[in-house]
Amino acid sequence: MKKILSILSLLFCSNAFAQKENLQAKAITAAAKIEQEVINWRRDFHQNPELGNREFRTGGIIAKHLTALGLEVKTGAAKTGVIGLLKGGLPGPVIALRADIDALPIVERVDVPFASKVKTIYNGNETGVMHACGHDAHTAMLMGVAEVLAGMKKDLRGTVKFIFQPAEEGSPKGEEGGAQLLVKEGVMENPHVDVVFGLHVAADMPAGQIGYRPAGFMAAVSDMKIIVNGAGAHGASPWMGVDPIVTSAQIVNNLQTIVSRNLKLTDNAAIVTIGAINGGNRSNIIPEKVEMLGTVRTFSDADEKLFYDKIKLIVTKTAESNGATAEVIIPYSSKYPVTYNDPALVQKMLPSLQKTVGVNNTILISAKTGSEDFSFYEQKAPGFFFNLGSMPPNAKPTSHHTPDFFLDESSFKLGVNAFTNLVLDYMDMTKSK
Repeated sequence: MKKILSILSLLFCSNAFAQKENLQAKAITAAAKIEQEVINWRRDFHQNPELGNREFRTGGIIAKHLTALGLEVKTGAAKTGVIGLLKGGLPGPVIALRADIDALPIVERVDVPFASKVKTIYNGNETGVMHACGHDAHTAMLMGVAEVLAGMKKDLRGTVKFIFQPAEEGSPKGEEGGAQLLVKEGVMENPHVDVVFGLHVAADMPAGQIGYRPAGFMAAVSDMKIIVNGAGAHGASPWMGVDPIVTSAQIVNNLQTIVSRNLKLTDNAAIVTIGAINGGNRSNIIPEKVEMLGTVRTFSDADEKLFYDKIKLIVTKTAESNGATAEVIIPYSSKYPVTYNDPALVQKMLPSLQKTVGVNNTILISAKTGSEDFSFYEQKAPGFFFNLGSMPPNAKPTSHHTPDFFLDESSFKLGVNAFTNLVLDYMDMTKSK
């Protein structure tokens, strides 16, 4: 009897393994068939970019596609986002996949037929609009994933929630948006999300590679505003006033000691940057006030608190030493947590990425001081966010958020495969428990 049960068990396991392998083979074949479609979607989005909370055309195209696939579709999420729900034919976990859909206020300089010619007014100035970070590719790839998985709906063990998120780059002044607003609206519930996956193209990593990192992957970020108040005077008689410009210059220099003299650099990284200084309007007038804007990036709550405290101390005491006063508002308008990849989830799902591009092309990378509001989803469920190499062969890396940003379209099929492998493998692991 035991021998019979053992044989039956082996047959069941063998059949389950074969079924899983068959699904993944079907997914790879389906991804190859729609590769050009994904590229075409991306080119269309690239040529018609929209800024955060204004992605009306983009959201409409996404919603139409998901509806045609038979998904439950919600529009107007966090103003212009789209949520698609694909319920598999078998019970299982709820897996969320996220793509950001917004562009940036940048004039494109790349010579391609689908280059953006869109213009807009941003912060009172005319500028171009460009997908200079790859969100157009993220959107197209996730639309492709939805098409692949919808084609095997009856065999899926669980539910996939597709999150097409607006305003990852930030909302217009005075508006809420992005992942934080989606979470506030309940995107991680109804049904409750068990795990969330996301990717970001990397124009400085060769196409064909995937970069990953457990724990702290991208930095927490807060912006800050510093207001320095002095006393105005004629530029010819500075002793008659208190110069907030000289005081501000000293503050900028002194802030740099926070990283160099307070952080154990061999263990961690952090940044304090002043990106804007505004004060005065004439060469011979010492103004009464200077305002500065900056950013703070850290990888732990302890470092963040240390930096907040040191910034306030340095700013106020430097001002005081010059006879001025100063105020620090931090965070000023936005704050993102650390993009924290659940270590156990990374270890469990790493073979799925290795299956996609090979073990040698799945690379453990250093933490990044850039930030991502994907971190808000990871506060509600275990998450895994990774980089998809998208630099063309023999090309120089291009920087994100620049007019020359460029992607290798051959990486898009790998992005679709990576997501489908993660979904199918996670569903299979959950089923076997």
